[in-house]
Amino acid sequence: MKIIRNIPGAVKLYSTLHLLTRQKKAIEEAKAAGDDEREREAILDATKVWGKATLDALGCQLEVTGKENLPSEGPVVFMCNHQGYADIFALCGAIDTVQFGFLAKSTLSRIPVYGDWIKRIRSVMIERDEPREAVKAIIESIKYIKRGFSLVIFPEGTRSKGGPVGEFRQGVFKVPVKTKVPVIPIALDGTAGVYEETGILKGSRIKVKIYPAVELDGEEPIREKELCEMMKNTISAGVRELQG
Repeated sequence: MKIIRNIPGAVKLYSTLHLLTRQKKAIEEAKAAGDDEREREAILDATKVWGKATLDALGCQLEVTGKENLPSEGPVVFMCNHQGYADIFALCGAIDTVQFGFLAKSTLSRIPVYGDWIKRIRSVMIERDEPREAVKAIIESIKYIKRGFSLVIFPEGTRSKGGPVGEFRQGVFKVPVKTKVPVIPIALDGTAGVYEETGILKGSRIKVKIYPAVELDGEEPIREKELCEMMKNTISAGVRELQG
């Protein structure tokens, strides 16, 4: 029964798939030429167009507060809670000033069309249950950041599906601590309503709150554990606020 009820939503999602190849040629050409700046510009154009189109197609309402805290240039690391699959296109619709990829689970890379896209935008795929592979993903993330590419990281590592914010995995905080780039906390709510809460694809009211950046290049170093706790407290409080 749910398969039949999901057909309208699946058709709407399918209608936006062609946008995943937007700027594909420009991205690949810039990558081949080693032109990171041009590549970032093309990636940003592709993500924000697809994100907003997907939200519109599903009938989602996106409310963003704190857009003044978005940087005009990168690299930065965005730390965000993880409610559902819709987090990805919600963030693509909300963050429209700098390029970013995702530190994402490797299974996403195996989805037809979408998997190629998420790798193309300089995402890093991680095998969370394989310690050695997870370390490689962290090292790759650090290399991307040092080249000027920004990343979104979901420190919970798994979807809360609309429930309380889960525990944060301290290991991913090596990325900003080692690179000393600004870290921007983001709290979101409502994305689980797109699919996880009912198992039916539908529109949802999605709220995103973007906080001021935490600078890590000061005289007093911030350790991974301290940064992890800081992000957990800020984001959890933000989610509670968004949920009213």
